[in-house]
Amino acid sequence: MAFVQRTLCQISILVVLCVMLWQPSAPAWAMGGQMPPLNELAPEFTLPTNDGRGQLSLSSFKGKWVVLYFYPKDFTPGCTLEARRFQRDLSKYQAKNTQVVGVSADSVNSHAEFCSSEGLKFPLLADEEGLVSKAYGSWMGFLSMRHTFIIDPDGVLRERMVKVAPAVHSTEVLERLNELQQSRV
Repeated sequence: MAFVQRTLCQISILVVLCVMLWQPSAPAWAMGGQMPPLNELAPEFTLPTNDGRGQLSLSSFKGKWVVLYFYPKDFTPGCTLEARRFQRDLSKYQAKNTQVVGVSADSVNSHAEFCSSEGLKFPLLADEEGLVSKAYGSWMGFLSMRHTFIIDPDGVLRERMVKVAPAVHSTEVLERLNELQQSRV
C-alpha cells in the first residue's frame, strides 16, 4: 500500500511540475516568491519535528551554523538521495559545528517513517501549510522547492543554493560552508 501511495504522489508531483514549468508566465507564488536577502537575519521559524515530541525553531540553533534544506517530498527518488547524502556526511557537518535541518510539506508521521526507513539522524520539519517555505521563497503551490540556505551562528543568512543536484549537493554545501567559515576567521 505504501508503495502505491508513494508512486501516486510521485506521479502527481511530476504532473504539477510539468504544468507549472510549461506555463511561460508562471505566477510568483508558483516559483517560490522572494527569497530572503543575503547577509541579513534569516526568517525565524518554529515547526514540528519528525520525532513528534515537539517543535524546533531557528533560534534553538543559535551559536551553530545551520544548513536548512527544503525538498519536495519524502520517499521520492531525488529527495531520498539528497537525504542519504546529508546523512552520509553528517559527521563532517557536526565537526564544523553545523546542524542539518530538512523541511518539506510532509506530515510529522511521514517524516518519522522517512527518517526510520533511511536511518536519518538529523531533524526533518513538517511545514504542512508552507509558511516557512514561503518565507524562504521555496514554495511551489503545495510543496517545497529544492533549495538550501546556509545560516551562520548569529542567525544571518550567508548562502542560497537553488540549482541543486541531489547526488552532489551535500558535497557542494560542505565546500561552500568551509569557504564561509574560513572567511569569518
